[in-house]
Amino acid sequence: MDLLLILTYAAICIAIFKIFKIPVTQWTVSTAVLGGIFLIAGLLLLMSYNHPYSGDGRIYFTSAPVIPIVGGQVVEVPVTPNTPLKKGDVLFRIDPRPYQFAVDQKRAAFAEAERTVLQLKAALDAATSATHGAAASRDRAQQAFERIAQSNENAKASGRAGVYSELEVDNRRGIYLTAEAAFATAQAQETQAKLAYESEINGTNPTVARIQAELNNALYELDETTVRAPSDGYVTQVFLRPGMMANPLPLRPVMVFINSDDRMLAAAFIQNSLQRVRVGDEAEVSFKAIPGRVFKAKVGGIIDVMAQGQLQPSGALIDPQAPERLAPGLTLAKIEILDDLSAYQLPGGVVASVAVYTEHWHHVAIMRKILLRMSAWMNYVFLEH
Repeated sequence: MDLLLILTYAAICIAIFKIFKIPVTQWTVSTAVLGGIFLIAGLLLLMSYNHPYSGDGRIYFTSAPVIPIVGGQVVEVPVTPNTPLKKGDVLFRIDPRPYQFAVDQKRAAFAEAERTVLQLKAALDAATSATHGAAASRDRAQQAFERIAQSNENAKASGRAGVYSELEVDNRRGIYLTAEAAFATAQAQETQAKLAYESEINGTNPTVARIQAELNNALYELDETTVRAPSDGYVTQVFLRPGMMANPLPLRPVMVFINSDDRMLAAAFIQNSLQRVRVGDEAEVSFKAIPGRVFKAKVGGIIDVMAQGQLQPSGALIDPQAPERLAPGLTLAKIEILDDLSAYQLPGGVVASVAVYTEHWHHVAIMRKILLRMSAWMNYVFLEH
């Protein structure tokens, strides 16, 4: 940009010397040169501080590496490169048979677990019935023992001999104690069966809950054998073919997905050029891919961090002399284009020249606009590599 200004001034000086027939002497040339130095330097300072320019504008976009969650042999790749896709469209499919077998196995285990719960319910009912029977047997044995013992007590109280012998009383006592022990055993078995049946996790039997979780995971893995587009966009440079293996580990992408809705034009400015720039200021953009055209724009935002200042967790101390910190760094400003660009082919990553016009020294902005348009016209001249 400064070279254009110098060349323009030189052309004007030559024209003035020719038109007004000014003699070329050491005084006239020195005056023109010194005047040019002061004039151009003043204009450059005013424009740089009040209407900054960046030749390092670029359209940035996000790319998502496509890594499958499950591994296996690829059986289908229906996607076409550089064709617009909607969120959820199929990118490729992995052989689902091993995962379908796992789902079938878990479903069978789940059905078996449900039957086991029914068996536990039947065992609890049987244990409850056994407890009731043991209680009835205990009560009968207790009543028989108490009746015999009471008869002997009554006979002894009236001065008569006991109706039942001591051996028969002891036998009845033994039968009663045995029935009492059988009742306690039945109660313990009922409690055990009840715990086995009624133990729950969120209202579900633990075995059933575990197998249900395993079944859900198997269904999830089966569903992930079909890899889909994460958002609207497209894939480019598709080299994946049926028969190839796609695995989640090691982390090796098999495709690159380009998000079509996440594009941003950003321009890099030197740090002291943005002191007067505010969000909403007028801007103009010239793309190298579109020679001779300048598009209206505005400042959409200023990214308030730079790569030279970022810190990440590591085992090393901050090194101010690290190569990535020696450069002062550039500040990025987000530029929003107001004109319609749909008629132009602008792939992500194309470069642009950006000029921002602040409210300060606005009459000097005309010079920046002229220089930007001259730069846009120069884009017509290029050489093929």
